[in-house]
Amino acid sequence: MRRRPRARFLPLTAASALTALVVAACGTGSASTTSSSSGTNPIIIGTTEPLTGAFSADGSASLRGDELWVSDVNSHGGLLGRPVQLKILNDNSDPNMVTKDYTQLITQDHVDLTLAPFSSLLTVQAAQVTKKYHYALPEGSGSAPSVYSLNDPYLFAVSPPVSNQMVPFAQWVLSLPPGQRPTSAAYPMVADPFADPPVQTAAAKLHAGGIKTVYYSNSPVTPNATDSNLTPIADAVAAKNPQMVVLGTIDVPSLLAFIHAFEAAHFTPNIMIASSGPDQGQEFLNHVGKLNAEGIMVPDGWYGGVQNALSHVMVQNYIAKYGGTTSDINADVAEAYSAGEVLADAVTGTHSLSNSAIASYLHSHTLQTVQGTARFQMNGANPDSQVFIFQWQNGQFTQVLQSGSVHSANIEVTKPHWQGG
Repeated sequence: MRRRPRARFLPLTAASALTALVVAACGTGSASTTSSSSGTNPIIIGTTEPLTGAFSADGSASLRGDELWVSDVNSHGGLLGRPVQLKILNDNSDPNMVTKDYTQLITQDHVDLTLAPFSSLLTVQAAQVTKKYHYALPEGSGSAPSVYSLNDPYLFAVSPPVSNQMVPFAQWVLSLPPGQRPTSAAYPMVADPFADPPVQTAAAKLHAGGIKTVYYSNSPVTPNATDSNLTPIADAVAAKNPQMVVLGTIDVPSLLAFIHAFEAAHFTPNIMIASSGPDQGQEFLNHVGKLNAEGIMVPDGWYGGVQNALSHVMVQNYIAKYGGTTSDINADVAEAYSAGEVLADAVTGTHSLSNSAIASYLHSHTLQTVQGTARFQMNGANPDSQVFIFQWQNGQFTQVLQSGSVHSANIEVTKPHWQGG
């Protein structure tokens, strides 16, 4: 997704666990861990990241995931006894630049392997080039329907499809007893390939479950959403006074436009979830305030507290390499890292750098990553991926739901009124 949560994690309790699991976290086999990578030609892996432009914050986080994965792999012998080296180009958040860059990486730089950039928008362009040249393209941040509609047998998306990311929320709402279940809902959205699909899926399920739709964005506003064009939509939602609001927002500013309008209208929904914005940690709290953040929910595919030993190892390695705390780790890091993991698994499993062999391997094997299980369908989707729902509670970003579960004693069912509303 466009923005990622900065969540807590549960630390490993034994140093031996770190030693035993770091190899698996890198996606390498035991043979690679004992091979020396010095004095051999490196394996070159080409990718782009949006290091400038609209996606630069996420691109920088994804780059850290790329680099952390390579560092971990090389610290344990590289792949096939050779060191791994990244060739990274800056695509400036420009799809046209992505096409040019991946063509250069393959036809001029002759990279051995490729990884996808951040975002579905850029991944779609990268995939068109890598498919043309029959290069496998593992990716962690491109999970919009536009990616899967390519039906690209060379593309492998580790993260959960964005369309499914509010499904646990919708199932939880429908499981509520009549006295708590909302009877009406509004679904305002901006025009964005990440923000809208989860809201659309949730809306369909909730409507089918008997919850009345009082507002739905049939014609979403432009991607460059501002207060001037979002406030009238927020005012229209508030006028309908729905008990639940499911927002398709792209970041903190677009979410703030709704919150400020809701406050001004003295309207507080009982239940509120947004596709992006609440996952921005301290940045979100700084703009919204602890009291106003209370009860707001958001989906995502990874957080530091997930019960996944590989993820625990990655988090510890991240802190050792970059410093900071677990709460500083953007989920873009885990997504980029997991794409490297499945690529490494395929290289190790096939004992080669053949992209056709790597693609066949990834289609026929179930793998483990920092994001959980990866098993790829022919369109690249991972049906085993997990989705988590988070809620702000007492200033803490708390995981309250996940795929396959509709019950949580930790969810605050009724959002408190806005501090100034």
